[in-house]
Amino acid sequence: MKLNAKQIENAVIISIEGDLDAKNGPELAQFFKDQMEDNMNIIADFSGVEFISSAGLRVLLAAVKEARRQGGDLRLAATQKNVDKVLTISGFSRIIKIFKKVDEAIKSFNE
Repeated sequence: MKLNAKQIENAVIISIEGDLDAKNGPELAQFFKDQMEDNMNIIADFSGVEFISSAGLRVLLAAVKEARRQGGDLRLAATQKNVDKVLTISGFSRIIKIFKKVDEAIKSFNE
């Protein structure tokens, strides 16, 4: 899994490349935690994620709860078709705001 973070306006964009599963979940969880030390608004760019397991969903749930607890939020952007299907079936599309493009997610923090 490749993870990269960059600050844009009032949010940090975390670009994720690779599958989000039990093997990679702890690494992403720690990366989210590290980024939240300086920023409460997180955008997860999922354009490089083609698979997400239940372990990956747990990571997202923990991250969105922590971000909101701190007064921020976690938004997803550019989800692939397979990942989008899992997020919808599992009900995560009602918990986390999902945007087609990263730019749309950035703008959403300014509204």
